[in-house]
Amino acid sequence: MLAVTAAAAAAVAVAALTIHPQSSEAVTPSSGNTTASKPTIVLVHGAWADSSSFAPETAALQLAGYKVLLAPNPLRGIVNDTKVLKDFLAQKTSGPVVLVAHSYGGVVITGAATGNTNVKALVYVDAYAPDAGESAAGLSGALPGSLLNVPDPSTVFDFVLPAPDATQPDWDAYIKTDKFKSIFAASLPNVETDVLAAGQSPVTLGALGTPFSGEPAWKTIPSWFFIGTADQVIPAAEQRIMAARAHGVVVEGDAPHLSMLAKPLQVTKLIIDAAQSVH
Repeated sequence: MLAVTAAAAAAVAVAALTIHPQSSEAVTPSSGNTTASKPTIVLVHGAWADSSSFAPETAALQLAGYKVLLAPNPLRGIVNDTKVLKDFLAQKTSGPVVLVAHSYGGVVITGAATGNTNVKALVYVDAYAPDAGESAAGLSGALPGSLLNVPDPSTVFDFVLPAPDATQPDWDAYIKTDKFKSIFAASLPNVETDVLAAGQSPVTLGALGTPFSGEPAWKTIPSWFFIGTADQVIPAAEQRIMAARAHGVVVEGDAPHLSMLAKPLQVTKLIIDAAQSVH
């Protein structure tokens, strides 16, 4: 999608040749260790983004010899989006899977992984890990710090209605372009955030406001969390609460909500750590 994102992916792939000496598996070109001996890594984007937000991680993980799949996330609603991912996992993967999500994608993997014995690890990157009865919008506003938690949503969002009489849950929400950088990607260069803001994928208000139902996958599947301490969408304090109750492995970094683009090497390492746990 984005030239700047493609350039970032290429840079990360090159940098990954010498990534993190403390890692038990350097991200180096695979030689003899085929993808068949490693879990498949499935990446799930969140709201106001698309699969290109994982471009740096995709390039680095492929360089390390992993099969990587970028799953669809229609952003239409929890029930619909979860079914789409369930179907994708059932028909596009076989063998062990590491399921990685950003933001609202965390809600989707929390439902889609339940009951799927092939999913061996969950990785939440600045993502919601809801329990039953919790919504993305509710978790964002549970503690102070989210710039989305405002009295008048029209000050943050632009809305597109599928019909003049559409009910509010069906409204498509876009973050206002002049607020996208501060809310979503504060530390990224302006040239990159401007392109990201122009290409954001809308999410329905119903997807954000509908409570999660059922058994969350993190109660039975080991989980890892990357927490951007400068996240202005999901406050870091709330992410820590979700990670603690999931007994997850936590890594923190000074990053905005789009940690995958701000700290791609660290996010890649966390994904590899999760993948290494799969035997």
